[in-house]
Order: sequence, then C-alpha cells, then structure tokens
Amino acid sequence: MKVAFTSTTGEMIDQHFGMSDSFKVWEIGPDEAHYVETVAVGAHGDDEEDKIAARAEVLRECAIVYTMQIGGPAAAKLVARKIHPMKTNAAVPVSEVVSKLQEVLRGNPPPWLRKALAKEQGGSFMDE
Repeated sequence: MKVAFTSTTGEMIDQHFGMSDSFKVWEIGPDEAHYVETVAVGAHGDDEEDKIAARAEVLRECAIVYTMQIGGPAAAKLVARKIHPMKTNAAVPVSEVVSKLQEVLRGNPPPWLRKALAKEQGGSFMDE
C-alpha cells in the first residue's frame, strides 16, 4: 500500500501536514518496502480549505499519511477520502515507522488497516 510522510529530507517525519509542500511516498507491504516518489503540492488558493484540498488531492492514492502534527479539519478531510492520518507528535525516523508498520502488517492488523490494504488491492476486505 502507498504511505506518505511529511519530511524535509526523507529521513525523518519532521513537518506539520499543513506546512508540507511535498510528501515522500513509499510502497509498503509486510515483506517489502521502498521509496516510490516525492509528490509536490501544486498551486492552490490561499484559504485553509484550498490548502487542505490540494494536499488531500496529491495523496489520493495513499492509504496512510504520517505527519508530525495535523489539525482536526485536515484530518477529517483525509478520512473522508479514505486516507488515514497518523500523528507522531515528534520527529521520528521514517525507517522506524516503516519497520513498525511492516511488523503490524505481518501480524493481525486492526480493521482500519485491513480496509486500507483491501482498498489498495482493489478488493473489499470488509463492507465500506
């Protein structure tokens, strides 16, 4: 599944969702994980709604976005698009989060994560 990170260098999750001009996107599965691309937030209006919508649009193929901080309205917009926001509250190495996520995927993932995997695979694990 595709997972995005708010990161200035690609090494650490170190940005607020609303301040990030780009996202580092990884493809992560139980046994393999690799960096795919950096997606840039394109031109958008100046109000908060436009900024959130622009970020949500570039993340449309992602199941999860890890960020240091995210506001309630932005988190709600992502969830409405079936993108799960994960807040770290501190700078965390991307590699650490990738490893932990893979560990969860190899075990018994929670229902929201199984749904995200099913979405990515084009199937339906559970009724929406």
